[in-house]
Amino acid sequence: MKTSDVVIGAVLIPGASAPKLVKKDWLKDMLPGAVLVDIAIDQGGCFETSKATTHENPVYIIDDVIHYCVANMPGAVPLTSTLALNNATLPYILQIANKGWEQALRDNSHLYNGLNVCFGEITHKGVASSLNFDYIETPSALRA
Repeated sequence: MKTSDVVIGAVLIPGASAPKLVKKDWLKDMLPGAVLVDIAIDQGGCFETSKATTHENPVYIIDDVIHYCVANMPGAVPLTSTLALNNATLPYILQIANKGWEQALRDNSHLYNGLNVCFGEITHKGVASSLNFDYIETPSALRA
């Protein structure tokens, strides 16, 4: 990091907050004008110095290091990001529409693994852990 012009933090732990991988103390050793881009800001950010910014006011500086921590970065290109999201999700939507949500989840492990809450039961271990709630592996609605 000491010689980096740009550091991009892109950490995702599904259902949990991003770990803080870059410590504030490290910034003083970076080049003045270096840039930190925190893609993980929607999950709390992966730099100790990260705080969510907006497209209208996207940057701030700490210890001569520029921080770009815009929440919802795809929002800068809404039409393109919407088309991409629609293309990615349409096959799943069609499965749910054609089979009903319970059967679609039974038939498709990707849909099943995307389930976080079902009838008040938290079905995602990471979500349960981060919220300090009980976790249930298979929701009662999907038990055979």
